[in-house]
Amino acid sequence: MTAGTPILQIEGVGVTFADLKALQDVSFDVAPGEKLALLGHNGAGKSTLFKCVLGFLKPAAGRITVAGDAPGSDHARRSVSYLPEQVAFPRMLTGIEIITYFAKLKSVDPKEALPLLDLVGLSQAGRRRVGDYSKGMRQRLGLAQALIGKPDLLLLDEPTSGLDPVSRREFYEIIDRVAQEGAAVLLSSHALTEVEGHVDRIAILSKGRLVADGNIKALAEAAQLPITIRIKAREGQADALHDRFGGTRVNGRSVELSCEPGAKIDLVSRLTERREEIDDIDIALPSLDDIYRFYSNRAEKGDAA
Repeated sequence: MTAGTPILQIEGVGVTFADLKALQDVSFDVAPGEKLALLGHNGAGKSTLFKCVLGFLKPAAGRITVAGDAPGSDHARRSVSYLPEQVAFPRMLTGIEIITYFAKLKSVDPKEALPLLDLVGLSQAGRRRVGDYSKGMRQRLGLAQALIGKPDLLLLDEPTSGLDPVSRREFYEIIDRVAQEGAAVLLSSHALTEVEGHVDRIAILSKGRLVADGNIKALAEAAQLPITIRIKAREGQADALHDRFGGTRVNGRSVELSCEPGAKIDLVSRLTERREEIDDIDIALPSLDDIYRFYSNRAEKGDAA
């Protein structure tokens, strides 16, 4: 592969099961060091696409390459690692035995792989049987297993399921490090708020079709989603601010305004002219949840048209 070539390339992929079009003309790629979140409701086609990337399903149309080769080929299998939502390991084996076993399967020296237990916070539990692990511990063990051999592409399916908030933060810190070292990361998740600050791009599937692909800022701007500005008034000034700017009264002392992105600067400028009446201003940009809802609803309306 040449420098800058995407690790994962998906071009016009289509998959049909009987009368169901599970995927329709899906195209996107993931570059080295890039983190892409694949979003979509249940049945949108995320799992089907993952199976195609792993070589378990062959698309009826289109083309997929993993590190330059077809999914399922020896090179592609060595280049990709997968972490499913529900991790299952033999309960009688220890964490060390699991990592040792999978290292040998990947032709990696176990001595090079075992430090991954420390990376995911399981060094103290390495000699315990997996059957005694909590769900979160098994998920972290699954991540360690997926990182064996430094894969070029990491596929993560609902990867933080079962993890507590601290473990989730640590999980994404590990993913950041893996991406910084050059791996491409494709993850699916329903936890939009959690994903929002940890990926470079999002791709949204709806009923098998790709309905959005880009960074969060660009997608929000393209959607022209409104910006929310909340004004906390000084004592006795809320009515005057509401009369002048409109909006919605909140909690007695606040006024909430909504404006188009292009009108934000003008509105903030007008507000600063009334600074003697204002205690604080908070600006809330569209969230990933807002963006996801917009593009998904637009796709639904398109189907209904």
